[in-house]
Amino acid sequence: MLGTDFILGSPNWLDLGSPDTDAAAAFYSAVLGWQFESAGPEAGGYGFFQIEGKTVAALGPLSEEGARSAWMVHFKTEDIQGTVSAVTAGGGRVRTQPMDVMGEGWLAQATDPQGAEFALWQPGRTAGLGLTSEPGALLWVELHVPDPVAGIGFYQGLFGWRSQDMQTPGMTYRVLSVKDGEQQAASFGGAAPMSDGANGGVEQPRWVPYFHATDVDATVTAATANGGSVLMPAADVPDVGRISWLADPFGAVFALLKPDPRM
Repeated sequence: MLGTDFILGSPNWLDLGSPDTDAAAAFYSAVLGWQFESAGPEAGGYGFFQIEGKTVAALGPLSEEGARSAWMVHFKTEDIQGTVSAVTAGGGRVRTQPMDVMGEGWLAQATDPQGAEFALWQPGRTAGLGLTSEPGALLWVELHVPDPVAGIGFYQGLFGWRSQDMQTPGMTYRVLSVKDGEQQAASFGGAAPMSDGANGGVEQPRWVPYFHATDVDATVTAATANGGSVLMPAADVPDVGRISWLADPFGAVFALLKPDPRM
C-alpha cells in the first residue's frame, strides 16, 4: 500500500477538478469525513482536503477547456522536463507543459497513448500528500485501459515500474510496483482491462483512486444519500477486501476499499 516516503514513480498527489467546488467539498466531507481548507485567494479556488490537519487530496475548479470532473493521479518525477520528453517519445500527449507552482513543486499534465489522463509532480517545498493508506485516505490507484500490457510498457518508460500478474476470475490483474525495493512492499496499484459496459456503462480509459473505507457499505449509503451514484455495488474480492466503485454528483469516479487484513 501507499506510504508518504515518495520515490520515483510513486503516486504522490491527487486532486479533483470540479465544476462546483463548494458542492464537491460538501459531498466528500459528508462521505469520507474530509475537511476542506482553501489555499488562499492567490490559488484561484484551489484547496486541500484534510483529515486531522493532514492533506489527503486537493480540489480545484476545472481548468482545461471541455474538461469533465475527474480525479487526477500525480506521479513523482525527479526530472519533470525529462519525463515530459519521455511521455512524447512513448506516444503520449502533454496537455500542460511543466510549470512552477509557487515554489511548492513543478506540475505537468499528460495523457497516455490509450487516453488515460495523469499528472507529474516534481517536489519543491511540497513532497506530496500528508496521509495515505489510513481510513479516509488514498491507498491504491488503478489503471483501466483497453491494453494493460501496452499501458504498463508506456509507464515503465517513464518511471521504470515493475508489474506482477495475478489471476482473478475472468481476467489477469497486474499489480504495479515502483522501480526500487522489494516488489510486493513497493506495490501501489494495479492495471486491468476495460470491459464494454462495465461499471454502469461509463468505463473509459482512466486512473481510478481507491480510498480506505472502514465500512464500505455505510460509505456507499452516505454517497448515494448525498447525490452520488453507485457504478459497482459493494462486493468482496478474495485476498483483496471489500470494494465498490462510485461517482460523485458531478461524475468523478472513485473507489472504496476495505483491505483484507492479510494484505
